[in-house]
Amino acid sequence: MRLTDLLSAERVCVRRGNETVSSKKEALALLADLLADGSQPAIPRDTIESILTEREKLQSTGIGDGVAIPHGAVAELDRQCAALLIVPDGIDFDAIDGEKANLLFSVITPKRATGEHLKTLARISRLLRNRGFRERLLAAEDGRAAFELIASEEGGTS
Repeated sequence: MRLTDLLSAERVCVRRGNETVSSKKEALALLADLLADGSQPAIPRDTIESILTEREKLQSTGIGDGVAIPHGAVAELDRQCAALLIVPDGIDFDAIDGEKANLLFSVITPKRATGEHLKTLARISRLLRNRGFRERLLAAEDGRAAFELIASEEGGTS
């Protein structure tokens, strides 16, 4: 399964300039909005925001190099769902390297699919390990352009 199978262009959001995101809390709320739009069956955005926030309380998902992977499990979900928030200016996210996060790739998964969830997190981590690719994502004009970059990096459009 490719990441673009879990994602859609509509769930990739670029926020810069006057529309930038200024806090971790605001970022998690926006990611919850995006994920609620793609969850099947539909999961309320408040439920998703609560799950992401509770996970962040355990330990930040800011893995360094400007990348954070907020994630969580939802019992009612039928399949995984992802969203990407790109904030070129970066936000404080309590990342392990102490740097701001500017690529926030969020995933919610059915509680019964732990192995699949871990594979997805590893796939995201591998994709965003490439510095040049991260820089191209940060320069993406909009969510659709960022989605197409991911599809191209994974080997084609979905």
